[in-house]
Amino acid sequence: MVTGASRFFGGNVVARLAADPTVERIIAVDAKQPSRELLRRMGRAEFVRADIRNPLIRKVIDGNQVDTVVHPAALSRPPSGSGGRAAMKDMNVLGAMQLFAVCRKASSVRRVVVRSSSAVYGCSAKDPVKFSEEMSARTPPRGWFARDMIEVEGFVRGLARRRPDISAAILRFPPIVGPQLAKRGVQYFRSPITPTILGRDPRMQLLHEEDGIAALVHGAMTAPGGTFNVAGDGAMALSQAIRRAGRIEIPVPYAVFRTAGRTLMGPVMREFTAEQIDYFHFGCGLDTTRMRTELGFSPRWTTVQAFDDFIGGAALRPVIDPAWIDAAEHKLLGLLGAGTGAHQ
Repeated sequence: MVTGASRFFGGNVVARLAADPTVERIIAVDAKQPSRELLRRMGRAEFVRADIRNPLIRKVIDGNQVDTVVHPAALSRPPSGSGGRAAMKDMNVLGAMQLFAVCRKASSVRRVVVRSSSAVYGCSAKDPVKFSEEMSARTPPRGWFARDMIEVEGFVRGLARRRPDISAAILRFPPIVGPQLAKRGVQYFRSPITPTILGRDPRMQLLHEEDGIAALVHGAMTAPGGTFNVAGDGAMALSQAIRRAGRIEIPVPYAVFRTAGRTLMGPVMREFTAEQIDYFHFGCGLDTTRMRTELGFSPRWTTVQAFDDFIGGAALRPVIDPAWIDAAEHKLLGLLGAGTGAHQ
């Protein structure tokens, strides 16, 4: 059974599993009906419209003798429309709590695979070069998504303690990039003028969207219990990424980055989550040794290759109109001047 079947990861994982003849049945679950195209790609998978927050999800698991549950459904920001933060936490935390409670009681379940995030490590100046799975955040994460994922991971570990016969695997993904997620991915690089934090050049480690899907499918088939960092090989500095995207970097003080930088970038940075702001301040590196040795998974794309494929999918033009740059620079200088005057 795969949750979040109407969304990117859930739907694509279902489609991949449906194409595997060794998988007997696939139950795709979501409270929302998938698009017609996604349903077509799901092939022989059986879609069940159900909400994991509802106790009736137990009927789906028990009635179909589900042995493997893949839970990639997590919201990184509040859903559009009404509800805000309360709706986000309800779907992320309460949904996971209900789902894993059902898994604990279902005798047929033998494996649970959960998509988590490197956001649980937080981002701070105290961070190591690379986080291993045993490490925790040096500074408590301030973002909603990170706090939700910490709670969700706690539920998974609780499930593993109560049902040691279940292989409960947590896959921690870094920021995801790729052509299909170009409109929702690293929007920060869409603007020709890219403000950065003065004195900082964070190292980024990324995961290609295809590798994210492949890791979840691999986990559904073979994952042992435990926590695994899943990321592309290598890393790249933010300044390197900006150059590869054909953008112009403007270093500004952190306070300006959070205020005038958002104004300069328009809706792109106004929609930034706390995790994204912190990531472009400090970055985050992941030790993926356990991914290879214990999980047995190797991404096809390196961090640099994944980023380049994202840039191609986003159709970003490296040739920048000088008039646009002049206008943006004048706007930024005006904002900086206004901010300096306000503090005098």
